[in-house]
Amino acid sequence: MTRITAGYDRRTPVVRNASLTLHTGESVGLLGPSGCGKSTLARVAALLHRPESGEVHLDGNLIHRWRGRAPREQRTMIGVVFQQPRLAVDPRLTLQATITEPLRATGRTKEIPDRLKELARTVGLTPDLLTRRPHEVSDGQLQRACLARALALHPRILICDEMTAMLDASTTAALVAAVENYRRTTDATLLAITHDRTLLTRWCDRTVTYDTLTEG
Repeated sequence: MTRITAGYDRRTPVVRNASLTLHTGESVGLLGPSGCGKSTLARVAALLHRPESGEVHLDGNLIHRWRGRAPREQRTMIGVVFQQPRLAVDPRLTLQATITEPLRATGRTKEIPDRLKELARTVGLTPDLLTRRPHEVSDGQLQRACLARALALHPRILICDEMTAMLDASTTAALVAAVENYRRTTDATLLAITHDRTLLTRWCDRTVTYDTLTEG
């Protein structure tokens, strides 16, 4: 991403002239206080929010389309886990339907039984939890399902935007371990965003602070 300016009101952009490069297989931590623009930058990186200016390159290719208009190959290359799992899921769906949603959306329904078992095991969800709906599970259990959904299509880039902010220490450790196991086996790239410096120091290859991404 180069000189990204983005926001939700052109008069008051949240992100101004921010640049960040991620290398294949690298884990990068993005540190900054709440409200500084980290999440908006994450949405730009995930092709979920079109910036007002600047460029995003993926595998050396300049991105021209965003959200549903982006080519499927580009959209499925990126998995995202957001901070608030209850805002990121359909409350009518069971956890297993939530996890397998990307597979259904891409017509890979034959893969669902085996992939569901694999993903549930990866994030630590027992079979009895898979049939429950979001209001029947804890925040930690729901966030496990969100991570499983993000991994469903074998993304090459994983963006964790304050993934552990609402979780206890044991669940945080379990989800970080699941992400790292996935990275070791796939050489995926990670962008982990949080205001927790200690977590990023332990988790990532390098940590950058949000204020160093902006140019004059």
